[in-house]
Amino acid sequence: MKTLTPAERLIVAADFKPDGEHYGSTICRRRDEVHHKVLALAESLRGTGVILKVNSALRACGYGLIDEIHSRGLKVFADLKLFDISETLSTDGALIRETKPELLTTVCVAGVAAMRALKAELPDTEVLGVTVLTSLNDTNTRAMFVCTTEEAVIRFAHIAENAGLDGLISSPKEVEALRAEFGIVLSLNTAGMRPTWAIVPGDDQNPERIMTPAKAIKAGADRIVVGRPIVRAANPYDAVMRTIEEIAAAVA
Repeated sequence: MKTLTPAERLIVAADFKPDGEHYGSTICRRRDEVHHKVLALAESLRGTGVILKVNSALRACGYGLIDEIHSRGLKVFADLKLFDISETLSTDGALIRETKPELLTTVCVAGVAAMRALKAELPDTEVLGVTVLTSLNDTNTRAMFVCTTEEAVIRFAHIAENAGLDGLISSPKEVEALRAEFGIVLSLNTAGMRPTWAIVPGDDQNPERIMTPAKAIKAGADRIVVGRPIVRAANPYDAVMRTIEEIAAAVA
């Protein structure tokens, strides 16, 4: 993996929910509204060098959204969390390949064969395996996987490695254990970022698995994913630059 600049270490999650906002004199359809919001954010972050993550908006608006974000000078993280049998994931990879997203997610519980089939279709995209969602805790993982959260993360990480994936998605809490286990073989990408200067109303993240951007980078994360603290800020551009500065200080 090449050396990343502080800006390249920041993934901004463009996870917008439709709320019936007016654009001009009409109320847009929900998909049109979210499409507008994603591209407005992309335009505002043009030239920053960060990566824009799209999830629900990509499923709603189609893969052409990747091209539209690329045209605004930003790299794209297609956070589709693909999960299916080998044949279907192979087809998914073939269909998304022409849009050339820089990053793409699959779910580790899909298994080695399915994830390997996906990666085979996407040699130029960094394919990341989602381990355990950041909203889950030990009670959840014991019920689902009969182990602690960290044990489940490590277990799924080995599956991703065996499938030939390029990296992982986890909470920042597991980064040190993952780095110790895998060294630099897999890129480590962490969600659940909560800067000290941000308050997220109705936060749904497990408070035991969140971390500040600086602490996550110092723990060994290659990239961090920041969503609501940036997209809900009064000025997302300023929030992005503040986060990049925090990352730069952490790697100095």
